[in-house]
Amino acid sequence: MPQTLSSTSMFTQCGFSPHLHTSKEDEQGGLIFQDGNLTSASLDALIQHLIPTTDYYPEKAYIFTFLLSSRLFIEPHELLSRVCHKCIEQQRLDDPVLDKARIRKFGPKILQLLTEWTETFPYDFQEERMIGHLKDMIHRIAPCDEAYWKKMNQLLQTLNQKLATLSHGQEGIVKISAAVSDKLVAFKSKPPSIQREILSVCSDPYTLAQQLTHVELERLSHIGPEEFVQAFVHKDPLDGTKTCFSEQKKTSNLEAYVKWFNRLCYLVATEICMPAKKKQRAQVIEFFIDVARECFNIGNFNSLMAIISGMNMSPVSRLKKTWSKVKTAKFFILEHQMDPTGNFYNYRTALRGAAHRSLTAHSNREKIVIPFFSLLIKDIYFLNEGCANRLPNGHVNFEKFLELAKQVGEFITWKQVECPFEQDPNIIHYLHTAPIFTEDGLYLASYESESPENQTEKDRWKSLRSTILGKT
Repeated sequence: MPQTLSSTSMFTQCGFSPHLHTSKEDEQGGLIFQDGNLTSASLDALIQHLIPTTDYYPEKAYIFTFLLSSRLFIEPHELLSRVCHKCIEQQRLDDPVLDKARIRKFGPKILQLLTEWTETFPYDFQEERMIGHLKDMIHRIAPCDEAYWKKMNQLLQTLNQKLATLSHGQEGIVKISAAVSDKLVAFKSKPPSIQREILSVCSDPYTLAQQLTHVELERLSHIGPEEFVQAFVHKDPLDGTKTCFSEQKKTSNLEAYVKWFNRLCYLVATEICMPAKKKQRAQVIEFFIDVARECFNIGNFNSLMAIISGMNMSPVSRLKKTWSKVKTAKFFILEHQMDPTGNFYNYRTALRGAAHRSLTAHSNREKIVIPFFSLLIKDIYFLNEGCANRLPNGHVNFEKFLELAKQVGEFITWKQVECPFEQDPNIIHYLHTAPIFTEDGLYLASYESESPENQTEKDRWKSLRSTILGKT
């Protein structure tokens, strides 16, 4: 039985393992290699290269790369159908009398392929058609060895448990509150008990950074690797009838994670703008600076960037009297780390350091790497846009998808880390449900805290007081 490797060990520094087990049939089928690496091929040849035989099994890296990228050209249920059909033909599984010795060599390999598919892309098997193809294949080989029935049941049980866990987790995540709280500006001069604030829920920056890491890892765990591809699905030029996943882009978990980042930005800005007194606002800013610094130390770059973005929003940055009371040296260091200059050179250096630490880690805490997610999406977007999916001769540009698989494979490793910190339900609940201001609400709260400095700001303040508070 082929050994199952981790997703990071699939790829070498150049992006892919050079030792592809190729055979004459594969080469004649249209696979193009360069320096030992598969660079392009027809879709049919790539599908054939995925299919195990009695004496061949594709490399784990190839399986992941092709299953990830193939959905740009063919839907998963169609791909599995074609794989099963070719296996039936090649192994003569329709014959009245099966060659048991042959099937006993082939059986473990097709079971391993199906196992890898269900483990890495479980969402594919939410479709009944996928389960149908899987069961049909195993039913065909099972008469040759009773153990195949047991292995099929184990495979399906594991798959169902994984899908149930993912589904339960999605339902269990507290839904982000959509409640607009702009009218809370009216309470700025009233007792603070009217509006709970972060320091009353958690006054320790280390604890909040750890709870933010809990939220990040929980939300990351639900993102399937295929969502990175499905986010950028275009019509296949060789298939003018439809786009893969034309009914809907299956990217709900990815989109929910981006919404969480935006919410955290606005929550930070709301918490800073809400207090009536300058001293309290400065205290909240310094608190979030310490939270951000601990996020950096943990390797939680997504929360770090959300906090910095929240503090850099105009309604917050214009509070000059408040910022004059803040010790800003630590903030400037963090800003420097996340500076976009040189395509986020400083951040990418820090990310590489965290990734290296993760590879040599002795504890789950050292394994944590939570990338700045919007930049990861941007990198994948430009990789997708910068290279064609197909070459002029109609071949699939497999070299492009090796790089895509390298980036997504690294992400899969990071998202599987278990959070080592104890969960605090009260803090988690607050992070998801505390009311936040809209952009207009933030500006109004900011003007109420520190008066407008010019006529443009005065006009906006007057307009916002009228529309939000009903005052003139």
